[in-house]
Amino acid sequence: MLSFFLLAAMLVCPPSLGDEAKPKPSVDKPNIVYIIADDQGWGDAGCNNPDSKIPTPGIDRIAGEGMRFTDAHSASAVCTPTRYALLTGRYAWRTRLQKGVLTGDKEPLIAESTKTIGSFLKGQGYQTACIGKWHLGFRYELPVGTKIKSIKALGGTASVPIGSKLLGGPTTRGFDTFMGFHHAREMATWMVGDEVTENIHVNQMLPRITQAAVDYIDERAGEKDIPFFLYLPLSAPHTPIVPIKPWLGSSILGQYGDFVMQTDGTVVRVLEALDRNRLTDNTLVIFTADNGCAPPAKVEELRQKGHDPMAGLRGHKADVWEGGHRVPFVVRWPGVVEPGAETDEPICLNSLMATCAQLLNVELAEDEGVDSFSILPVLRGEKINEPTHPVIVHHSIKGKFAIRIGDWKYLHCKGSGGWSKGGDGRPAQLYNLKADRGEQNNLVNKEPRRTDTMRQTLMDVIDRGRSTLGPKQDNDVLVSP
Repeated sequence: MLSFFLLAAMLVCPPSLGDEAKPKPSVDKPNIVYIIADDQGWGDAGCNNPDSKIPTPGIDRIAGEGMRFTDAHSASAVCTPTRYALLTGRYAWRTRLQKGVLTGDKEPLIAESTKTIGSFLKGQGYQTACIGKWHLGFRYELPVGTKIKSIKALGGTASVPIGSKLLGGPTTRGFDTFMGFHHAREMATWMVGDEVTENIHVNQMLPRITQAAVDYIDERAGEKDIPFFLYLPLSAPHTPIVPIKPWLGSSILGQYGDFVMQTDGTVVRVLEALDRNRLTDNTLVIFTADNGCAPPAKVEELRQKGHDPMAGLRGHKADVWEGGHRVPFVVRWPGVVEPGAETDEPICLNSLMATCAQLLNVELAEDEGVDSFSILPVLRGEKINEPTHPVIVHHSIKGKFAIRIGDWKYLHCKGSGGWSKGGDGRPAQLYNLKADRGEQNNLVNKEPRRTDTMRQTLMDVIDRGRSTLGPKQDNDVLVSP
């Protein structure tokens, strides 16, 4: 069997092992703020879509003062697996989670022995915080005589008893601080550290996350000699779509448009907090999303009003088509990232671990960040002679795979692999995204050699337990695409 690297080389050249690929020394330790919206479409922000009907001054400010990526992707078309990959640099389909997301009282998806970006940066002297949505599993230890209740008035949202303990939560996975909630079905439950402290109305979750993030930045400003990492996974604009005043009724698109504006308002407040505390110049800020826009946003109604959350991409959340996982990605880092820069370099959110390692001139262990490629050279504006990501693997809610190499994308399934209808009935798909961004012209029959090569590359990436260079690793379970 041909190796993964030989297979990939038939389509694009993999990174060399020369000096140019080695991490460059760096004595800087910038603060890092990583904001990830929930279910926000690629085309919602004005910086991505000139036809957007939703004002997004916060996101647009990051793009204007930094770099905009036009071809960035979440690791999955749904929430939990994207977050796992972002925090660990490893695809979640290598774990027990082969499809769907975690729900209820479940064992942590991140093994206690797995290094996360939180534990990595903590080991480099950073203070680390997760404020917002976790959705990676933990167990509850409920107070005696209590139980988790469902609040029917809030669509069945669960209310977890105050005083319940979190077993295996964020503070056991690399974060000094945790404030937030578990997932959308428990959005009435506010947690601090390893304990449930309050039950709130779901429309107060985004404001609580926002205020907690601003307060955290204010606190860290008092210790400017200690860098911080703020992982800020927002609750919006995911369902329940519950904008509050002054955002309610502020857009021409109804409540989804209002909620995206409120989400952007959080970005504005975070940027203002950095400005107020004179932290802007030494802070790397990233804004992105965990997957594409979701059907509850009423996508067709939005399009009828002249707004396309996917900006022409096919499909939506849950799909292996581009609308499911191509996400907004803008980065600001004064003095390093050139203002107003743009790149069409294909990247994946798994990149955070390797990027931070290269930034800090730290070599990851053989079993760390096995699917993480550094985007630091792109951020620095260096000439890129080889692809930043030789391969990117996409994954749908139903566990269907696709692989991206250069301009080409192979889908190991028929149709969307998710919730969207459609497809030509053929068992596989092949698209040239440079020529066919909307994935309408299936070339699987016209390009048999490329199809076979990409299929084999996908199988090899799965079998090797990694997509980066290095020794073979084991997947947690048998993975059958």
